[in-house]
Amino acid sequence: MSAAFHLNNKETKRELKVNYEKKTLPFFPEPEYLGVTLDRSLTYRRHLESLHKKLTSRVSLLRRLAGSCWCAGATTVRIATIALVHSTSGYCSPVWCHSAHTRLIEPTINDAFRIVTGCLRPTQADNLSILAGIQPAELRRSGATLSLARLAMEPEHLLHLTLTRPASTDARRLKSRHPYVPSAQQLISLSYNNNIQAAHWSDNQ
Repeated sequence: MSAAFHLNNKETKRELKVNYEKKTLPFFPEPEYLGVTLDRSLTYRRHLESLHKKLTSRVSLLRRLAGSCWCAGATTVRIATIALVHSTSGYCSPVWCHSAHTRLIEPTINDAFRIVTGCLRPTQADNLSILAGIQPAELRRSGATLSLARLAMEPEHLLHLTLTRPASTDARRLKSRHPYVPSAQQLISLSYNNNIQAAHWSDNQ
């Protein structure tokens, strides 16, 4: 299988011809790797559109669970929301969490929160996760990014050299995108500073 990732719109329809052992590898413009669909410019729009459809079907199940026939309690609906919606929406989130198309799944997640809380549309979306007692999706994605970054600080980790090398804007490809490494380095730095502040505060008590 072969694929190309670039921002040159003039070559959108161009297909690579890669030969291996006298065979031409099939070209996939949007390959899927570990459940994540990779598009040409790495905007992850296709992946998030697919994720939106998956979350929509699961929110429909929650509506039936909380409906008049099943009458599930708030605790049951909350656990089902975490298992069916929240865990699915966070899969491989460090890869695509900075995509501009995350807005495609936010309304569906908010619908799940409304089912848990019983809130109506006029309720502000920022308050839904607090009322539901479930971690906001954006914060969960940042936590997953930070968790992966901390694992990558170990010398034997596959991403260790990528994460620990000095940042260089000249070496970045797809410069208009927001790749994982700069955001992970920023979260590591913020986490380190917060830990120092927390330790200093504890010492002064």
